[in-house]
Amino acid sequence: MLARRAPKFIARHDLIQSNFTASLLSKHIYTEGLYSTGSCLSKGIPEYMELPRKLRKSERKPFIAPINEIKRQARLEKKMKQEVCEFKLQAPDNGLLVKSLVPVAHDVYMARIELLQCISMIIGRVLVHSCSRVCGEVHVGATPHKIRSCDVSGSLNSKEHTWGMGSIDDVLPCVESFHLYDRLGRAVTHEERLRVDRVPAIVELCMQSGVDVLEFPTRRYKFPAYSVAGKTIDFERRFPRDVSHGDGIQTSGFWMKGGNWEKKENLEINGSSYSTSNDTQVIAERGLKAWEKMRNGAMKLMRKYRVWVCGYCPEVQVGPRGHRVRTCGARKHQARDGQHAWQEAEVNDIVPPVHVWHVQDPGLGGVPFHELRGYYGKLPAVVEMCAQAGASVGKEYEGLMRLDVAVPDLDEEKLVV
Repeated sequence: MLARRAPKFIARHDLIQSNFTASLLSKHIYTEGLYSTGSCLSKGIPEYMELPRKLRKSERKPFIAPINEIKRQARLEKKMKQEVCEFKLQAPDNGLLVKSLVPVAHDVYMARIELLQCISMIIGRVLVHSCSRVCGEVHVGATPHKIRSCDVSGSLNSKEHTWGMGSIDDVLPCVESFHLYDRLGRAVTHEERLRVDRVPAIVELCMQSGVDVLEFPTRRYKFPAYSVAGKTIDFERRFPRDVSHGDGIQTSGFWMKGGNWEKKENLEINGSSYSTSNDTQVIAERGLKAWEKMRNGAMKLMRKYRVWVCGYCPEVQVGPRGHRVRTCGARKHQARDGQHAWQEAEVNDIVPPVHVWHVQDPGLGGVPFHELRGYYGKLPAVVEMCAQAGASVGKEYEGLMRLDVAVPDLDEEKLVV
């Protein structure tokens, strides 16, 4: 009986494998769909969706692609290195830019600047609170929540948060990456960690995709590079060794010239180039659109330009490979000699959404209580700030706002079935 059915299984092997891969990739709809809830939104029913649980310090981040697919790609690369022949590389692996993604990179860069401008204006009107301890809890609203979730070392026995006034860094944390003058060059070593500039990872992704920033020069290839026996060979003769066309240009240490990246960003935020408006709702609407535009554009860029993240710590590197700086202090770092366990990154690694408790009626002074924590939803801090400032939140966030239930009062908790 089994022998008769074996040819049918062999004939349908490709179909079974494709369906299995599709089922695995469907688990990552949270990242690719920007918090969408799939079929429930198509029916117009906002169904609550659980956020990914917070990983422990000993756990590794989940891989984006299936582990068998990663192993298969590694075997193919190993076999390619053993064959001494020339392979043509496609952009951006050959050093050239992907022309269709250059406008996307500029849109992401400008959307980030506009988002910083909007958040810096909203944060004076919508209060942000952060726990003064190292738990990293953030709350958006006039009165901080009373949910006892501060369980880090040194916290109170009651697990209550010690609140203080937050800033824009608590809402939009900056994830930095080493700037690569030549993305096809060798990786940054441990001895070069203090001589190479670090910039926001989203800005580095835009620069490698075609955005030119004066403070951070980036080499642009005119002729493609080739791969011979697994090594990238650059045949471009644009910069001979005996001729220096880059006089006066430093690939690192731009602060020696008196420039300051953080100071320049503050000028862009508070400068006159941004048309100020007294309507908070208009600013919130523009900020929410800039947030979605930045994330959607970053996901498009990351499909072509590689971004790496450590599996145990939040270190990120934009480029064809991860750096070799031995600064990882996470689990099993002794066995790796402090080097990072690189894996493919997702958009949440370079633009981390700080999830906060959603306040449905901020005007009524509703404060989330610990006993009713199962009835509250969560939103990214940027979206929650724009929502409290008057912006209309799209349907893609309805699954996180927990609109399918009504929040009872404390005296009604025991009456809820």
